Amino acid sequence: MFTGIVQESGRLTDDPQPSGQGGVRLAIGHSAELGRRLEIGASLAVAGVCLTVTELDGDPPLGCVVELSPETLSRTTLGDLRRGDHTNLETALRLGDALGGHWVQGHVDGVTHVVDRRDLTDHRVLAFAIPPGQESFVVEKGSVSLDGVSLTVSALGPAPVPDYFEVALIPHTLEVTTLSRLQPGDRVNLEVDILAKYMHRMLAVRGLVPATP
Repeated sequence: MFTGIVQESGRLTDDPQPSGQGGVRLAIGHSAELGRRLEIGASLAVAGVCLTVTELDGDPPLGCVVELSPETLSRTTLGDLRRGDHTNLETALRLGDALGGHWVQGHVDGVTHVVDRRDLTDHRVLAFAIPPGQESFVVEKGSVSLDGVSLTVSALGPAPVPDYFEVALIPHTLEVTTLSRLQPGDRVNLEVDILAKYMHRMLAVRGLVPATP
């Protein structure tokens, strides 16, 4: 479980390496401070995707290795990463940690892309397409995770079925996350609010709303 409060931007130290059965391994460099929170088998959110640490480099670790399954490669943007690329990192939530964002599982619902960017001096508004089937889970002032960053939906496209949503980025978010690099057309990992998914599922089982495709 994560909160969507990115701790730092890590960097790939090598190109993805095949790991057999269609998977790949990613080697990620990070700070010693983040490394002290890791151990073999620990969960690490990489661009919003919950992955398992399989190797550590150094003491304290200044890098780690995570493995991506074919399912992860097909459902996320991680297969696009190459050596030198930056990616948002967050270690798993610990008992007593502040819940500064919202409940984020690191189980990506799909990939979306930037459809518009508006720069407002030192702030920025980004608009993202809503993937088909996800319309019910995106609400104004609700929460979404984009590449692992917990954000509030500031606006929706026109009713009755909006096809895009907007988020407003403050200078701090632009400084510490990879969202500052996004341009129209760029793809990101989207995770909608888990509470919305459970509520929709309960209503769908009772026949009160259509089931999600």
